[in-house]
Amino acid sequence: MTKQNHDADVTFIQALAELLRENDLTELEVMREYGSDDSLNVRVSRQQPQQVVSHVAAAAPAPVAAAAPVAAAPVAPAATDDPSNHPGAVTSPMVGTVYLQAEPGAPAFISVGATVAEGDTLLIVEAMKTMNHIPAPRAGTIKRILVEDGGAVEFGSPLVILE
Repeated sequence: MTKQNHDADVTFIQALAELLRENDLTELEVMREYGSDDSLNVRVSRQQPQQVVSHVAAAAPAPVAAAAPVAAAPVAPAATDDPSNHPGAVTSPMVGTVYLQAEPGAPAFISVGATVAEGDTLLIVEAMKTMNHIPAPRAGTIKRILVEDGGAVEFGSPLVILE
């Protein structure tokens, strides 16, 4: 009986992976219960959005670099044109919905120009009905907020620029 469950589980996981590809999804999580003390929890994900962002990032700076007369000049415009390449970019660790405050009507966690300490909550990403506080990876000043309250984000999407 265990062998049959294992074979069925492998087939089930392969079907989930196929659904992921066919529907161009980045992540899929399913829990299957076989009984009161027997279940299967499966999470299938891929990192395609990072590749797309990299592709866009490679294409966007080219015209700026061609127009700039000095080799060092394209670095600053490229960093501001594509936030994902900025060294101070804080990216989303998951797919979800962004919230800039703890609850509607509450003050925002951050604002442009605000100083934050390492570990301070920058914002919340809700994923699977779980509120995930995104901490500042280091102390600094918020230069840009790249997301809107209630907006959707992908894994690896830039959220804020922290310098």
